[in-house]
Amino acid sequence: MTPSQLRAYSAVARHGSVKEAAAELGVTEAAVSLHVGQLRREFSDPLFARTASGLAFTPGGLRLASRAAEMLGLQDQTIREVNQAGMGRRLLRVAATSLFAEHSAPGLIELFVRRAADIDVELSVRSPTSFAALLGSRAVDVAIGPEVVGPASGLVSRPFLHYQVVAVVGAGHPLAGAGEEVPSPALRDQVWLLGPSAVTPEGAVPRLLRTLNVPETRQRIFQSHAAALEEAKRGTGVALALSFAVSGDVANGRLVLLRCPELPAEGVWSTTTLPDHSVVPAASELTRFVSTPRAIQAMLAGTGVNVGHFRPSIHVTLWQ
Repeated sequence: MTPSQLRAYSAVARHGSVKEAAAELGVTEAAVSLHVGQLRREFSDPLFARTASGLAFTPGGLRLASRAAEMLGLQDQTIREVNQAGMGRRLLRVAATSLFAEHSAPGLIELFVRRAADIDVELSVRSPTSFAALLGSRAVDVAIGPEVVGPASGLVSRPFLHYQVVAVVGAGHPLAGAGEEVPSPALRDQVWLLGPSAVTPEGAVPRLLRTLNVPETRQRIFQSHAAALEEAKRGTGVALALSFAVSGDVANGRLVLLRCPELPAEGVWSTTTLPDHSVVPAASELTRFVSTPRAIQAMLAGTGVNVGHFRPSIHVTLWQ
């Protein structure tokens, strides 16, 4: 059983197609079929069969798909750690929701790398639904967002910070002078100015939108939550924001809090990792650090931290 065989089989399992697996790996379909055939002979298991609706995997085939992703991730991690050891550096890969990545990750990561100068942090913005797969394949070392629950697992989630999502409008918006609770139907019919967190299935923001039954036709999605808030200050719609991130604008009157029975909405951020015996040391350090008073204070500093000040650079990928 070789890494090439496992990569070919893992790609087939992921795509459900030999043709698409070959395209991903940049090899011929015959090469993929050869690797799969070698695994079938080694395990004395057909692994999968072609049906009218696609590939049907045997129980052994499903187990191998899971193990293949894990072993390939471990191989990549080992190569990375050996290379970094020679340079005296460690790489910590963090996946986070867009809400956390934009508002709280900058302060947290800057403070964390100051106290652990040998760590480089790579931050990617991912949907919470992908956390279990990313951790299981060792594509990331720690995920930050909603708690990962269910059969996913053996994964360990540790809550560390409660937050509130509030609705705000600009001072010139018609609802700014309401002074009372806004009925839910009236709020639902407004133009909603939303950041990337609105398009994910999990989290406080999409949960609130579902509770209010806000139609998609009333939602405008911006590339960042900050951009949505800037538009809200012009009085063109209702924006959702973290309470600590808009406290300054509310205090100086640029934004006005709206009240309704569903608001504020509560949320909890958690760190999720592999079980303690499998987690990399840098991820353990971060999970311990996030609950300290200094870390909490840094996260609540919001968007005031300049990303350009990071040492090392933080690489952020936004996924729609």
